[in-house]
Amino acid sequence: MGVEHPHTWEQAVDWLRQQPDQQSLVQHCYYDDPLETAVERFYRSEEWGAIEQLLGPYLQEKVLDIGAGRGISSYAFAKAGCSVVALEPDPSIIVGAQAIQFLADRTELQIEVVQEYGEGLPFADDTFDIVYGRAVLHHAHQLDRFCSEAARVLKPKGVLLVTREHVLSKEEDLQKFLNAHTLHHLYGGENAYLLQQYTQAIDQAGLRLKRVIGPWESVINYAPMTRSAFCSMMTSILARRVGQGLAQKLASSEIGQRLFGRYLSYRSHTPGRHYSFLAVKA
Repeated sequence: MGVEHPHTWEQAVDWLRQQPDQQSLVQHCYYDDPLETAVERFYRSEEWGAIEQLLGPYLQEKVLDIGAGRGISSYAFAKAGCSVVALEPDPSIIVGAQAIQFLADRTELQIEVVQEYGEGLPFADDTFDIVYGRAVLHHAHQLDRFCSEAARVLKPKGVLLVTREHVLSKEEDLQKFLNAHTLHHLYGGENAYLLQQYTQAIDQAGLRLKRVIGPWESVINYAPMTRSAFCSMMTSILARRVGQGLAQKLASSEIGQRLFGRYLSYRSHTPGRHYSFLAVKA
């Protein structure tokens, strides 16, 4: 029999917000109030800037934000000019559908709120240009069905982008990840999958994977660390091998950053590290 977790996700986040020593994490997770300030900070973040660059011409189209939480990504897509449907099963006024509806009412942006799970999308085939999820796929009760539903509602040539998904090197690492997670002991809702499980589910849904982005290959995954902090870390590590001058030169190069990020991602086996996936519907 599993351990009972008496708290809801809302109660877990509310607990976190009351801890004086956790305020940096609260801000990094965009759980702080007022909500309008939190979502605007995400919109101006390097993470969102990298997402905009990755999606490019697909912005200004119709977006399904699955597992939209309190609406930070829905807000960003809507502010970028997209028509957004925010799918969020939790009704919470703090971290769920009511929070998103409050945000939509206050900002008058094009955000429609739907309370449902990703495994059973209440939309017709070929409806959306983009299906997006931030840290949501690892919560799927049925990973294959979740990806199949996402593929079904995408238009031909539409894009699936799921970001900051928790990845394991081996299944035995799951408990290590859960033990280390700040909120899992309160509500019991965290999870992680093997990298191969994510890629197979996306592939079997009939989507073509275009990019698998490792934990250190993009600020999308390593935020709240900034690109500047990443480059400083890169310089520090390389300086011990190639000298300060060459290390700084490599760290200032986009190609150098990309190759170093790929190397670090290959070497990383931290349970629950972040990966992102970009796929296209044929």
